Amino acid sequence: MAEKKRTAAVERETGETKIKITIDLDGTGKAEVDTGIGFFDHMLNSFARHGLFDLQVSVKGDLEVDSHHTIEDTGIVLGEAICQALGDKKGIKRFGNFLLPMDEVLVLCALDLSGRPYLQENLTFTVPKVGEFDTEMVHEFFYAVSYSAKMNLHFQMMSGGNNHHVIEAAFKAFAKALDEAVSYDERITDVLSTKGSL
Repeated sequence: MAEKKRTAAVERETGETKIKITIDLDGTGKAEVDTGIGFFDHMLNSFARHGLFDLQVSVKGDLEVDSHHTIEDTGIVLGEAICQALGDKKGIKRFGNFLLPMDEVLVLCALDLSGRPYLQENLTFTVPKVGEFDTEMVHEFFYAVSYSAKMNLHFQMMSGGNNHHVIEAAFKAFAKALDEAVSYDERITDVLSTKGSL
């Protein structure tokens, strides 16, 4: 059923950022990422690898101000790319969830590609930064992704600890849950909705 290519390329330029993202939902986990923020690059590489998405991300942002615009706008463009690559959503499972352990940390991600954007999360941090990545930007990134991808997105931190581990567990859990949600089920011949569209 996965005969059509599910790829997208999205560009966005503002006075604060210039971003280009390409994604292949049926890839093998190859990534080329350059956002100017090392830890953010690491997270996006992890997202691609563990979701088995092929991902290219090029970002020029106003990092002389702070990381906010770069991270939030990357979330906007990534969400748009996911939404475009999904197309009409026929045949996909729609829902996905994954409970991901990373040493002392345990994070659950659950999502629904419903066409209705929403973010709910309880991820907590004890330091303001990991590398040059502001920890408060985890919420802003996933908020931007959820709204531009039109997905219902939940994170529950079952146990916390090292801030690096919490963020990485969230990105990897998101990747695994999204991989499940976009996968095909041969029993689903249209869209998985009583409304007939998503």
